[in-house]
Amino acid sequence: MELDRYKIDSNVSRFTVRAFATGMLSALGHSPTLAVREFTGEAEFNADELDKAALHLKIKAGSLTVTDDISDKDRREIERTMNQDVLETSRYPDIEFDSSQVSASKAGDGQYWINLVGELSLHGVTSSQPVSAQVSILGNMLRAHGEFSVSQTAYGIKPVSIGGGSLKLKDELKCVFDIVGRKQVDNV
Repeated sequence: MELDRYKIDSNVSRFTVRAFATGMLSALGHSPTLAVREFTGEAEFNADELDKAALHLKIKAGSLTVTDDISDKDRREIERTMNQDVLETSRYPDIEFDSSQVSASKAGDGQYWINLVGELSLHGVTSSQPVSAQVSILGNMLRAHGEFSVSQTAYGIKPVSIGGGSLKLKDELKCVFDIVGRKQVDNV
């Protein structure tokens, strides 16, 4: 049986990354939430062959923007630091995820629990990354939502530190997604 292909619709999908402040001044510090603005991808799925589901996602690293209610000056500084010093977007413009292993189970009518393990390529390093999602199929639309954590140091990224370490960001980032895919119809 052939898998259905769903193209990710980034206009209605949401993908955020949350960093957490730590250190002596963390109560005064900022734990930024970043929105991923530019991403593309495709999911392959068939309810009769759940173990063959797949996901490919490509993110423009320079498209992450701060969503918090902060001054424009702070927003520009956080985004500059993130692009130049942390993600080094001029050297590593893309972040990619390709699933390689899938386990899934039916949770209800048109509802599924999916556990993916794939290769995440970030900052010039590729490493295994587990991702869990609840997937719903409604007509020609696939919707997947869930969250996962990424360790910055696993990808050669040194967490940002300010003031000699009195304020820094934790190594772990929390990624939250609510992704919508539209079924693709092949032209014969």
